[in-house]
Amino acid sequence: MNDMERRMSRRFNMNLPLMIRFQNGTLKVEQEARTRDVSFRGLYFVIDNAFQAGMPVEFVLTLPKEVTMAGDVHIQCYGTVVRVEDFESRRGVAARIDRYEFVSALA
Repeated sequence: MNDMERRMSRRFNMNLPLMIRFQNGTLKVEQEARTRDVSFRGLYFVIDNAFQAGMPVEFVLTLPKEVTMAGDVHIQCYGTVVRVEDFESRRGVAARIDRYEFVSALA
């Protein structure tokens, strides 16, 4: 995917809560993070753990009632890490959303 394709979907600068699930060796790790920006095709988040481009990742994105104008909405997403970069003392991770489903509560 080239830079033009990555930019075809509008990005929204949003600092939203995110629960990340990923495989670290034989362990399945779950960690909280915050988004920096979100689009319908992907998102960028900042986290302490090391990620690598190409690795699968699951996350639950929470859209708060201030965004939805109703109650909190939780979206279970399955995706792939496409880019990792140093971000201050942490890691910035760009992930593509491959598929998603709405969930009634954090699972």
